[in-house]
Amino acid sequence: MKALIVGGSGAIGLAVIKQLLQFKPHTHIHATYFRHQPNYQHPQLHWHALDITIEADIAKLAAQLTQLDVLINAAGVLHTAEHLPEKSIQQFDVDFFQTNIQTNTLPTLLLAKHFMASLKTSPRSYFVTISAKVGSIEDNKLGGWISYRSSKTALNMAIKTISIEWQTKLPYCCVVAFHPGTTDSALSQPFQRNVASHKLFTPQYTAQCLLNILSTLTPKNSGQFLSYSGDTIAW
Repeated sequence: MKALIVGGSGAIGLAVIKQLLQFKPHTHIHATYFRHQPNYQHPQLHWHALDITIEADIAKLAAQLTQLDVLINAAGVLHTAEHLPEKSIQQFDVDFFQTNIQTNTLPTLLLAKHFMASLKTSPRSYFVTISAKVGSIEDNKLGGWISYRSSKTALNMAIKTISIEWQTKLPYCCVVAFHPGTTDSALSQPFQRNVASHKLFTPQYTAQCLLNILSTLTPKNSGQFLSYSGDTIAW
């Protein structure tokens, strides 16, 4: 099996890499990082520097990886050094909103565009993006976090739309969005105080949930938004 883990330097991405190499030892993994390459090394792991917001860089990587069975996009942003998620519309900032869109939404569209041919070579392929339940319009009961919510809602629509197109163009590919729950990572760290201990997952647990779910999916499941529990989430 050949896999690409985008955002492999993050907590969830790195945990997915380690789990794949442990439980599927014949997997050949390509993984991306932005600024700093992780120290983790393995003979079947190849690291690539990548800015996921630059189409030319994604196209260049796709030209190198012409055959893939699994593509998992684990990259994302929730806050920056200058901005936390908004509690009110009065805190809305155009630059922060665009950062959310560029990091949480745009890369999946570019990855689908440029890796479609690579995934088409596999008799059973998977295109997976880490999303978030707060991107569900139906589930939004609290408000707030408008930039992050909007970027994840747009991401979900992108995933759903891609899955419909690929029903005919890549009929053996399963396209899904995955909600990881609250995972102990740099992304969630400022917001962990109000999370019950049994609801704060280790990256290893989240990765295990994701890979367990993938092992049960077929192309008939394409177009779904799935929770770490395996339950389907309303878009």
